[in-house]
Parts: sequence; structure tokens; C-alpha cells
Amino acid sequence: MSKSIVPISTRLSESMISLLKDAAAGLKGASRRLFMAKTVKELGHGGQRLAEAEFGWCRDTIRTGMHELNSGIVSIDAFNMRGRTSYLERLPRLQDDIKEIAEKHVQIDATFCTEKVYLRLTAEQCLKELCEKGYSSKELPSRRNMNDLLNQMGFRLRTVVKNRPAKKVPETDAIFEQLQVVNHEADATTGILRISMDAKAAVKIGLFSRRGRSRVKVNASDHDYHPDAILTPYNIFLPQYEKLYIFMAESKVTADFIWDRMEEIWPELQEEYRPHTLVLNQDNGPENRSRRTQFIKRAVEFAQKHSVVLKLAYYPPYHSKYNPVERTHGALENYWNGMLLCDVETALNAARSMTWKGRHPIVRLVSDIYEKGVKLAKKAMADLERRIDRLPRLEDWFVEIRPATT
Repeated sequence: MSKSIVPISTRLSESMISLLKDAAAGLKGASRRLFMAKTVKELGHGGQRLAEAEFGWCRDTIRTGMHELNSGIVSIDAFNMRGRTSYLERLPRLQDDIKEIAEKHVQIDATFCTEKVYLRLTAEQCLKELCEKGYSSKELPSRRNMNDLLNQMGFRLRTVVKNRPAKKVPETDAIFEQLQVVNHEADATTGILRISMDAKAAVKIGLFSRRGRSRVKVNASDHDYHPDAILTPYNIFLPQYEKLYIFMAESKVTADFIWDRMEEIWPELQEEYRPHTLVLNQDNGPENRSRRTQFIKRAVEFAQKHSVVLKLAYYPPYHSKYNPVERTHGALENYWNGMLLCDVETALNAARSMTWKGRHPIVRLVSDIYEKGVKLAKKAMADLERRIDRLPRLEDWFVEIRPATT
């Protein structure tokens, strides 16, 4: 006749039962099994059955723990081998290759209503280009999973109806193809630093609303005719390193303003990156286009002074939203739109407190006054043209400037 098993409630209090259950739940693998085995051993005869009934513990797990406790041999738990690994873990280069493919298709919302970037690339097209890079269709995600992966990486397929380019010049496609070549070479080559530059729309300083939203009630003036000041943010962005400079201009953004800012940050760039070549991504605006005489003059002087090669790589007309720096404009716009930029210092502090990819930008106020309309005589510009190289058939968009050798 078997011995009767004394109910566990007579051996342990309710609080002790709860404590043991919580302790086991907080452990994992071999530690959990050994804890269960030791507890059952202390319970004595019928301990396994009691533990199963009162604690909800699996008897097979208890038996494994008892064997480990008695033999001293503990089984190794390979938790990392359980389940299906993600595509990014199985294919370490996949994420970088997707980014490289997506780079030529990315644009920011030109109204800056959102920080999201939009991708003119379907999941099918992305899979096709990955196969062209050497991937096997069997190892790649399905179309649906690729679509989810693109969304997770921040690339969203949307139709930006109100932001379609107003025009498309005949050279647009050729410019984008060449941009892909130049930008990829810059990002992949040591000593070449790519810089994306552009000015944002001027911002009125005062108690004005910019139709942003805030979690607290903010009362703005009902008219904004007379601002206390006007600031023009000029952003210099290093796409490969996610580093951002924001210069708040109280004056006009001219060719001299742009090159003065490059002179200002050059010691930092030289110390940190040691570049022998700079690739400048810009739109072909009135003050920085490749035919702007004062801009080219300052570019030649910069290259000569610092013994650095300059490669000007412009985005096509009406397509500046594909320039990487535009994404930082969207981030700033969305960050401070719900605030009242009541004075210059408030605007500067707001820009400093925003983050781009987890980093605060370097923000500086520029109070110098710059005069517009500065230009060279035709003969002086002709002399400069002899020192620069323009890409045939895309002369206005791709310019190389090398320091003169003595």
C-alpha cells in the first residue's frame, strides 16, 4: 500500500507557494531546472506530483533537472539556435545593399509635412536589382516580406501628388545616373568626403504660428506682417557620417556666405576625416550654380588654398528634394513648428535641441552682412574656366576643380 501524500498546503504557506512559483518563472534554462529539482527534493516523497499540481511545473522538466542535479552534468541550452533567423542576420550585407539601391530613388516630402522619406522603388524592382548584385532568389525575402523590410528601414512607397516636379529637362535621367556613380564612389573611397548642402526657406522670428502642433496650448499672434527678425537656415550635411551643421543667416545666403561657411568648418573636417577630395551635392540655385562667377571663383580659391580637389555634383532642376540634406530640413521643420520662435536665441536653442539620427546638430548664428550681385568680368571668368573640368554633355551639373600645381 502506497504512502499517502500530504497536501502541499499543509507543508507550505500560500505566500511561500507564490514565492516559489515567481522565483522559478524568473529563471531560465539550466538554472530554472536545478531550482525546480532542489525544490522537489526538499518536498520529499511525491514532490514531483505536488509541484506539477500546485506550481504548474512540467514533470519532464523536473526529471531533467533531477538528473542534472544528481549527475552534475548540466545540459547546454542553445537559445540562439531556436526559431528562424531574420534575413538581415542570415545576409549581413543585405541592409547595406538595399540602402545602396534605394539611394537613387529616395526623396523627401518637399512641403516638409513629414520626416519620412519616400521611395520610387517597388519591392519587385528591389528584389530584381538584388539578384543582379549576385543574390539568389531563393535566399531573398518574398515580395511581401521585402515590402515590410523596406518600410522597417524607413523607405515608404507613396505617391506625393502635390510634390511632383514641375518640369523634367532632357538631361534629368543622365544626371541621376551620373550622381549615383559619383556619390557611390565618394562613399566607398577613403579620403573622399561627400557633403550635401542647401538653404531652407527663411523663417520669421516672432510670436507667429507655422501651423505646427504642440501638446500644450500655444497662443500665437493673429497677424505676422512685421517679424522681429528673419533667419535663413543653411544646412551642411555629411550623409555618410550623419553629421549636421546648421548656420542661421541673418543676411542673404550668397556665394560668399556659402564658401565662408566651408572655410569655417574646414579645420574640423580636415582634422576628423583627412579628405583629399570633397564631393558637393547641391541644387543648381542662383547663388551656387556652376555658372555663377563668384561661386566658381571662391571654389577655385578654396581648392588652391587647401590643396583639395572639389567635385561639384548638382541635382537636376526641380528635383532638389532628392538631395540628402533636404531630409534634415524636414526634421527641423517638424521639430520646431509647434513652438513659438519668439526671438533669435529661442530659434537657435530649438535647432540645437533637435536630433538627427540620435545626434544634436552643430548650430551657429551668422550675423555678417553679405551683398548680393557680386560677379566677375567675362575675361576673369574665362581665366577660371581654364582651371576647371566640366563633364561633356552635363557641363552645368558636374564640375571638377583641382588645385594648380607649381
